[in-house]
Amino acid sequence: MNETAFSFDPDWMGTLTAPFMTNAFLAGLCIALAAGVMGYFTIARHSTFAAHALAHIGLPGATGAVLLGLPVSVGLGVFALGGALAIGALGKKASQREIATGTVLAFATGMGLFFARLSSSASQQMQSILFGSILTITDGQIVGFAVFDVLLLAVLAVIYRPLLFSSLDEQVAQAKGVPVNLMNICFMAIMAGVITIAVPAVGTLLIFALVVTPAATANIISRSPFAAMVVSTVICLISIWGGLLVSAMFPAPPSFIIVTISTLFWIVAKIIESARRR
Repeated sequence: MNETAFSFDPDWMGTLTAPFMTNAFLAGLCIALAAGVMGYFTIARHSTFAAHALAHIGLPGATGAVLLGLPVSVGLGVFALGGALAIGALGKKASQREIATGTVLAFATGMGLFFARLSSSASQQMQSILFGSILTITDGQIVGFAVFDVLLLAVLAVIYRPLLFSSLDEQVAQAKGVPVNLMNICFMAIMAGVITIAVPAVGTLLIFALVVTPAATANIISRSPFAAMVVSTVICLISIWGGLLVSAMFPAPPSFIIVTISTLFWIVAKIIESARRR
């Protein structure tokens, strides 16, 4: 008789204290900080499609890296950054960005499938790339995530005001002399980095649940940009850590649990918002 799905693991505490799980919790902290902060700007700039697309644009880089014997994250980051810069340069207006994003996305997805067909090892890596594998995060990756978070906060400290202004009202910001095109490129480049560190947790197909869904929930219950970023980060962190905890207690893919918790937060927020409007 087959083992029942989500059966309780009596040794879940042992799993929870294992070194690989410690790495997963630390990675979750770094990912939540980056995704939570940038998720707000993603929604404010109406760039949710672009954020989702960047993960898929990184797919050929990930599969290509496997072909060359390089770390998957290196290939993913290079292609995500290249796609981000291309979209930022080609799409100066919101409508143009949608077209540029779709065009680059289609080409990159086709290239990713082509690379995957060239190597059996690349094909075997496809599942972890598409759906994530946070339990295999290494010490080196955690250091990379932490360095990225420090750089992210440093860059945001410099460009926070013009980035926020151009995100909330692009036309007025441009009229006031804000370098809107530069902010578009900076935003897309930063998002490429966020996608690169978030994909190991939930994969390219489920990235929306970490970058966009917590921020969307935060926007419902927060009244200021800074508060929304804080709430988004907390929701993202609870989703990741909660997903790891539940997956240890009831063996299941962590990415599925993480996405489920994130989605439940959004559903509850929407229900409360709907009730208040009545």
